[in-house]
Amino acid sequence: MMISTKSVLAVIALGAVLAGCQKKEEPGPAEQMGRKLDQATQQAQEAAKDTGEKLQKAASEAGQQLNKATEVAGKKIEEAGEKIQEKAREARDKKDDDKAAK
Repeated sequence: MMISTKSVLAVIALGAVLAGCQKKEEPGPAEQMGRKLDQATQQAQEAAKDTGEKLQKAASEAGQQLNKATEVAGKKIEEAGEKIQEKAREARDKKDDDKAAK
């Protein structure tokens, strides 16, 4: 009895079809843990990115506020310096007036 090539191919094709129709096995515990780990890693990366963006924004805003505060402080120091110079001139003028009066 001789088996034809067509018969062999038909049996192989039938086997492939039946193999594809089999119920897929559910993932085992290790695969389930792997999937959960992947999800947790993805969530952690997204949270880290979000936190990084928030920190960068907060740092930028803090820098702007610091620049404003520095500018205000500089103006106050300049005003104080002008007042000191004015008082020094007044004291010098008074001293000159006292010398002239003697």
